[in-house]
Amino acid sequence: MQSDHPTAWLSLDEADNDLLRFLAYLAAAFQQVDEEIGAPLLSALQSPQLPAIEKILTALLNEIALRADSLILVLDDYHLLSETAILEVMEFLLHHQPPQLHLVLITREDPALPLAKLRARDKLTEIRAWDLRFTQEETNAFLQGVMGLELTRQDVAALEDRTEGWAVGLQLAGLSMQRQADLKAFIADFSGSHRYILDYLTDEVLQQQPESIRSFLLHTSILDHLSGPLCDALTGRIDSDKLLTHLEAANLFCVPLDEERRWYRYHHLFSDLLRNQLTRSQPEWIPELHRRASRWYEENGDIQAAIDHALQDTDLTQAAHLIEQHVLP
Repeated sequence: MQSDHPTAWLSLDEADNDLLRFLAYLAAAFQQVDEEIGAPLLSALQSPQLPAIEKILTALLNEIALRADSLILVLDDYHLLSETAILEVMEFLLHHQPPQLHLVLITREDPALPLAKLRARDKLTEIRAWDLRFTQEETNAFLQGVMGLELTRQDVAALEDRTEGWAVGLQLAGLSMQRQADLKAFIADFSGSHRYILDYLTDEVLQQQPESIRSFLLHTSILDHLSGPLCDALTGRIDSDKLLTHLEAANLFCVPLDEERRWYRYHHLFSDLLRNQLTRSQPEWIPELHRRASRWYEENGDIQAAIDHALQDTDLTQAAHLIEQHVLP
């Protein structure tokens, strides 16, 4: 990241969910840019009687407002903050920030801030996963120029399509291919069950989720497309609409397929991982999940999808019934 403006950068971790510690680090980050900014805040934090938080934050913002140039504050891994008092501090800073202060949040999920209001007022710039997706040209430059791989245009296109331009996926693929004798065979087989992709997505994504969300992800992985009612039918939940919205906001590889956010799908590699995990850990559930999906699609008029799922069931009675009833239409 490059900028002509002075930048205060604060890298966060879960241990920073302490108000006084967070404020001390915030002041120290500002002092890396300007020693006069944040000094009163540090002094207040060391006093026996802590002044009102709004009072010391207002003083901090007034110090920034005295600057002649702009100042950028970057909070990296903002999603790790969960302490209510700290989140209230951030809302206060956001609502009262002077024109000189620009706030940059680097986060894996949407922050608990009034994003819709900021969007409507044109006060928000968003860089999302789609914006960071590598084009085919960028994929080619990365794999050949950075990873040192000799690939054909068809090979590059196949990897770009398989990873959907996901930079980490491409890097993991590149590391794997450096050890492969037959690159074409590797590219043809490349999926979320490959050990590098599997390790990364399992450790960094799947294992970080609560058990209820992990179960939802696994049980809905048999679907090519997801909707709230369909996922409810598979999982027995009544809140799948809200959960899908949460998965999208949390950047859990859940991609909306329409503007109304009614239908979603999982990222191809993530879907491969989930299905692989489901087959390993709960193979007995797979026929029942397909059975439930088939019934839902039949009830909602999508006979082709109903037949497709029925054919995945070990008991083909439902598939035979559907074909018999609908083969002529």
